[in-house]
Amino acid sequence: MALAYAIDSRWRNRAEFPNGRPEIIQFLKRKWAKELDYRLIKELWAYDGNRIAVRFAYEWHDDSGHWYRSYGNENWEFNQDGLMAFRFASINDLPISESDRKYTGRSGAVRRPSRVE
Repeated sequence: MALAYAIDSRWRNRAEFPNGRPEIIQFLKRKWAKELDYRLIKELWAYDGNRIAVRFAYEWHDDSGHWYRSYGNENWEFNQDGLMAFRFASINDLPISESDRKYTGRSGAVRRPSRVE
């Protein structure tokens, strides 16, 4: 997956600013070790040339079993080779109870809600 990012790709994700593919790989390893049973929905918001904007929502739990719904917007810019050069994510985390989950089911079979909330 990391090969989709330019060697010198720059990111903003919450309060972290990984720069370059090696830092992005380490960032993703930490993120995926923390955010367990991740269920994600993304919707294309806008695009123009080599830039796209998406809105997203996902649910996950930590190793203590606390559930969260994270949602926000991402802006992506691709270089001339089609690799992601910039990714800027604004993310809000909402603590939820397991019974309040909306994105359940096995991976790849998540029923899409009518709106991302």
